[in-house]
Amino acid sequence: MRVLLDENIPYKLRPLFEEGVEVITVGYRGWKGKEKGELLKSAESEFDVLVTMDQGIPQQQNLSEIKMGIVLLEAKSNRYEDLEPLMNQVNTVLRTIEKGQVISVRA
Repeated sequence: MRVLLDENIPYKLRPLFEEGVEVITVGYRGWKGKEKGELLKSAESEFDVLVTMDQGIPQQQNLSEIKMGIVLLEAKSNRYEDLEPLMNQVNTVLRTIEKGQVISVRA
């Protein structure tokens, strides 16, 4: 499984994903600053899931056309310390998420 970490998610979370999950950041991929619609279109051919904190995605994008899953993290901030406790849930979600599905993960 290939996961794309949005630019608002700390790359330090990468080692907390389960074995077998390849995690690439938006910045590493060279997509920093892309609008969400453009980012999703670019990413869906290479990645299975986008992990983001952008709560507007479900309202702003036509999710029926998106060919990847989206995990929405809900936390006090996007700091590592606030997101790290969510990683067990994220790994559980990644085992079952399907293309076009949006799943929120919160503490």
